[in-house]
Amino acid sequence: MNFTRWSARLPGTQRRAAARGTDPGASPAQRGDGSVPAARGESGRGEPGQQPDPRPGDAPAGVPQDVPALEDFSVREIIGRLPGLVALTYGSEHRIAYVNDAYAAAFGHRPPGALAAGCPELSELGLLPLMDQVLRSGKPRTVKSRRTHGGSYTVTCLPVDTPGHEGGGVLVHAADVTDHADAAERLRASERRHRETAVTLQRSLLPQELEQPDDLRVAATYQPGGTDAAVGGDWYDVITLGAGRTALVIGDVMGRGVRAAAVMGQLRTAVRAYARLDLPPHEVLQLLDGLAAEIDASQIATCVYAVHDPNEGRLVYASAGHLPILVRDEDGTVRRAEEPTGPPLGTGGWLHTSGTIALPPGSTAVLYTDGLVERRREDIDEGVAALERALSGATGSPQVVCGRLLRSLGVTAEHDDDVAVLVLQHPTRTGPDAELFHNAALDLLGGVEAAPRARAFASGVLSSWRFPVELRDLGVLATSELVANSLQHGTPPMRLRLRRTDRRLIIEVTDGDDHLPRRRRAETEDEAGRGISIIATIASSWGSRRTPGGGKAVWCEFALPG
Repeated sequence: MNFTRWSARLPGTQRRAAARGTDPGASPAQRGDGSVPAARGESGRGEPGQQPDPRPGDAPAGVPQDVPALEDFSVREIIGRLPGLVALTYGSEHRIAYVNDAYAAAFGHRPPGALAAGCPELSELGLLPLMDQVLRSGKPRTVKSRRTHGGSYTVTCLPVDTPGHEGGGVLVHAADVTDHADAAERLRASERRHRETAVTLQRSLLPQELEQPDDLRVAATYQPGGTDAAVGGDWYDVITLGAGRTALVIGDVMGRGVRAAAVMGQLRTAVRAYARLDLPPHEVLQLLDGLAAEIDASQIATCVYAVHDPNEGRLVYASAGHLPILVRDEDGTVRRAEEPTGPPLGTGGWLHTSGTIALPPGSTAVLYTDGLVERRREDIDEGVAALERALSGATGSPQVVCGRLLRSLGVTAEHDDDVAVLVLQHPTRTGPDAELFHNAALDLLGGVEAAPRARAFASGVLSSWRFPVELRDLGVLATSELVANSLQHGTPPMRLRLRRTDRRLIIEVTDGDDHLPRRRRAETEDEAGRGISIIATIASSWGSRRTPGGGKAVWCEFALPG
């Protein structure tokens, strides 16, 4: 095969040859040596009085007349010495016409006339369909970083004319990009390791197992963003506070990667520590606000902290720039927690306040991060409205509700943001299950005579609840000590509350004084100071907290047998 004839048919050669007014396939003798000017028209003359037009092959003014043309170079020699891999095929079957030395060194010699389909490298690179497309369209195509057993190549296929053969041909040029591909793969592997580290850190900082309160059913889910998204700082937590009360937390550190996860872990740990102080929600957020600024002033976080008290049937909450809590009533009506909402944590200079939202039996509450409802080119209020519609029809256990909300909002494994969802239900109890949950209360009126009335009341109630004698005696003793402590150190109004669940007995006394008791070592000669020590000894746990309006509550719990 005469490759010189092919070189004149490469894209661009014909155009440059036409610009010189010559046949690209003609010999130098046929083209002339350039010493005789070309005539204009058949007469070789221009119009009278006009200068002859310059011959198309003439060089512009100031350019030497002996500039070599492309046809003067040995194209075969040039292509043969190219470091890039070159193969030339002809016909619709893509038979090999030529391969250069680099191609032969990489994939072996390919004899002229061999079918491209029989060349394994072209199949491995997926070029055969591409070559068909180039022949049909007459347009070049390029594919990047295709991998074969010998390395990675970026390949360009160009259509060429094939003199004496119908159907044209394809010039295949492959550039070896193995080093670049390997470097890119190492970078991707490093990013994957970094992401896996962040995800592992994130998950390890989240609760491994949620605490399950007596009066609530709780489930949560966390899904990191897709592989192209860096892990964020979403977190949630459930904290039992004692006396049947439960704190529920969800938050989002506005950042990405390991740093965001580390800040999240510090905030979550701090929330659990502050929760043990049994402070109102707005005071917890006030403490978190100052801590967030100390941890990293550049890391802003949003958070909702809510407390459920089974005696009140509501959530008391405070929000630092977070999305509103949603509550679904038993009839499917969805309510949205309104103000108060303060700025995100770490901004400082803001006094947070607490709000309330009813959580009656049969209702479901949802706390969530913005990854669940936020979408590009869509207002976030539209996402919250979509979540409300999804929640109105979401029934079943809390875990089932979590899954349904994720599916309804279109959250998949490739979602571009982290998502955390916390679902809690206040179940309606009927039948035998309801017999395991009881409340009883007594207002402590009068002076010292309130103590014997409280003991008699507790004995009667605990007997009616069919507690064992030993547990009943311990409950009466605890009631006596709590009431005596309140009578001595507290102020009216005073109230005794007994509560039983399927797992524990709770005894609580409230009064109007806000000074919290503490356990201390009483000396032998002391006549008082042993009440709280007795409570701590006989009960499973005890604690105290300030109540709205300036009073306090002191409580203890007994775990039920079995």
